[in-house]
Amino acid sequence: MENLILKTRKQLRDESDLGEYGAVAIHRALVERGSKKIPSLRTIGRILLRRGALDGRRRVRRPAPPRGWYLPRVAARQAELDCFDFIEDLRLRGGASVNILTGISLHGGVCGARVQPSWTAKLTAETLMEYWGEHGLPDYVQFDNDTIFCGARQFRDSFGRVIRLCLQLDVIPVFTPPHETGFQALIENFNGRWQVRVWLRFFHENHQAIQDCSDRFTRAMYHRAAPRIEAAPLRRPFPKNWKPEYQRPLQGTVIYLRRTNDRGEVEVQRRTYRIDPIWNHRLVRAEVDLSNQEIRFYRLRRREPNDQPLIQTVTYTPPNKRFRADDSH
Repeated sequence: MENLILKTRKQLRDESDLGEYGAVAIHRALVERGSKKIPSLRTIGRILLRRGALDGRRRVRRPAPPRGWYLPRVAARQAELDCFDFIEDLRLRGGASVNILTGISLHGGVCGARVQPSWTAKLTAETLMEYWGEHGLPDYVQFDNDTIFCGARQFRDSFGRVIRLCLQLDVIPVFTPPHETGFQALIENFNGRWQVRVWLRFFHENHQAIQDCSDRFTRAMYHRAAPRIEAAPLRRPFPKNWKPEYQRPLQGTVIYLRRTNDRGEVEVQRRTYRIDPIWNHRLVRAEVDLSNQEIRFYRLRRREPNDQPLIQTVTYTPPNKRFRADDSH
């Protein structure tokens, strides 16, 4: 009977008009031929498995890329990356708004959280200086595309207060692709833990009570991450008696991670650049070099994280208009 099943399978595979030769097709063919004592579908399947006649393919499990794979120096553990994000629209009893700026480093696990009723770009920049003054400066800092971080989006070539602060401290700001959460997984995971361990765990009377509880949580996290912090890339000390000069001409590099559209184009600073018509719906890294006045575009592949070839270089003229240094920019 097993030999008959295998013979029927081969005949169906070679001659069947439908091209079907699985257990169902074999059972149907045996019934049509009037065979006696036909095994059940499960038995036919076990016979095919035992005789090695199954040609199904298992899903290929590829290893995950290294942390920070889209930034070569970070992936090689030669540089540290800080990630920042907001937890928004929490409410105290009575309706008082609670918004939290959270941050965590990629390799070391240095973390922090600052509680405020609301946030502006000016307050965010001051908080970043305070945070880096305590923990030291990273080589890169990563944000999403919130206007507080990147600046007003209704204008071309808009470099906000936070970007200018980073550039003057020689910290390279990195902006993740819009509407893609994978690049923010580290900070989103920390946000979830903060909400479970701090916000939902205790009753908080006011903002200061939340901040005190959050500080205890982040100190405990810092203590637990001490071995990781020791093994992480070194952080630079924050310069003493330093103050930002937001009107200073732009110098340094800003990185935008973007995904091309169906025409192989990406948008950077509200300007559209044609990258490659065959590289559509794929990731690119756009390095806006303000010092050399150019933008370099690199291909990114998760499957081949070490292969990031340069696609093209285009000329870019940084804005020279005066920065509007109000609270919202």
